[in-house]
Amino acid sequence: MSKKSIGLLAALSANVMWGFMSIPLRLIKSYDADQILYYRIIVSFLISSLVVVFFNRKNLKTDIAYLSSIKGRDFSNLAILIVVSGVFITLNWFTFIYVVNSINLKSAAFAYMICPLITALGGFVLLKEELSKIKVIAIAIAVVSIFILATGSVHEVLWSIVTAAFYAFFLIIQRKIQSINKLNMLAFQMIVALGLIIPLFFVFPQPIPVELSFWVNIVIISAFFTVLPLLLSLIALTSLPSSTVGILIYINPVVAFSVAFFYFNERIQANQLFAYGLLVCAVVIFNFKIIKESFFKFSKSSIKTNQAV
Repeated sequence: MSKKSIGLLAALSANVMWGFMSIPLRLIKSYDADQILYYRIIVSFLISSLVVVFFNRKNLKTDIAYLSSIKGRDFSNLAILIVVSGVFITLNWFTFIYVVNSINLKSAAFAYMICPLITALGGFVLLKEELSKIKVIAIAIAVVSIFILATGSVHEVLWSIVTAAFYAFFLIIQRKIQSINKLNMLAFQMIVALGLIIPLFFVFPQPIPVELSFWVNIVIISAFFTVLPLLLSLIALTSLPSSTVGILIYINPVVAFSVAFFYFNERIQANQLFAYGLLVCAVVIFNFKIIKESFFKFSKSSIKTNQAV
């Protein structure tokens, strides 16, 4: 597989995982959003640190040496990018938890329909990433689907926009940071997130949960819905433009929509089904070139294997 194909697979996998995140979150709905956030960050930090220490120690030493070698404005710029990205992802986690447990799943899914548009536009304006005609068409189709779905209260829409913006700018910043190993970058961002929540933990103290179900769900959320998909998305950004990774976020709300319908039995209207169908079309059109190249290489490889046999 080519590097772009691996990046596409990583981005797809991350967004499919995130689409199922509402299940464990709903199981601990009785807890406050900030309390869930505290322990999600703490457990995620522990998991990412253990993975780095046991499986990525060599790259960690390399990155520490690299950080020690750069000075002045280069070091300051890199440090600012790491800190700001850590702040954005922490705020995204908090708002997403709040929207899922205190508003509704549709608003959470809607946030990740807006996010790709912000990411693609941000990548075009800030990173000067190219937007071909076919990609513009895909974004236009996505915009149409969003207008179809953009019904409901202003309060819900605003929460969706805020949640989306935090993650979109996180992705754009990640595209700018290419000099640090992605697993180490994730650990650095966990340190930033930890630094943000520790003061709040003491300023607004809450009793430590003792229910086993809470901790089981927190570990699941941290391992399978935080560390692993974030790592996959960071890997994807090494070979794909942020606009492509951003547009693949549409897989997230499609899966979340399915979970809401089939698992939580939320009522789905015909116009919503049509709109989500348009989103799937937009994803395929936006990534048509990569999908075509990946399929062509796979088919060519299969033909050679059959001929050899």
